[in-house]
Amino acid sequence: MSKILSEVLEANQKYSAGFGEKGKLALPPARRFAILTCMDARLDPAKYAGLAEGDAHVIRNAGGRASDDAIRSLVISYKLLGTREFFVIHHTDCGMEFFTSDVMRGLLASSLETAELTAQGFKDVGKGPGSRAGEFIEWLTIKNQKQAVLDDVARIRNHPLVPKSIPVYGFLYDVRSGKLIEVEGAKSAGAAG
Repeated sequence: MSKILSEVLEANQKYSAGFGEKGKLALPPARRFAILTCMDARLDPAKYAGLAEGDAHVIRNAGGRASDDAIRSLVISYKLLGTREFFVIHHTDCGMEFFTSDVMRGLLASSLETAELTAQGFKDVGKGPGSRAGEFIEWLTIKNQKQAVLDDVARIRNHPLVPKSIPVYGFLYDVRSGKLIEVEGAKSAGAAG
């Protein structure tokens, strides 16, 4: 058994021993909102948004982007589980800013081993074989963080499966201060109608 697997199972044993009444939490989120945010390990939505278990849906992916799958989750969140507000929360110093879709495709075509981030960007240090299957994926990289938030807010707001009654908010989480910073223009772009 790997060290990480052992640590996770030990932590879960301690957690489940004190689980108590959490087994009775309702399926719908108690505070009726959802957060779309990045998978970055430095972000803890429960802490930065003051969440307890059962409070809100948290949807995470690389960059916190409004991908088809993220929108699928948001639609399920409101349609079946009653959420009434959406937050798009990207963050500063995001890894999705450090490469392009073409760079990712090239790295994967060269090798499937982990690349290294250098001062010049990501560099493949592994040996092949790679795969060209990355050519068929839109990697949703980020050139401008604020614009990406605005684009994602607008994409959700204008999606035909998202009701106009749901406001969509847009923020950047500052990884150096822990503060949520509202992106200018996001409130109007995501306003409920």
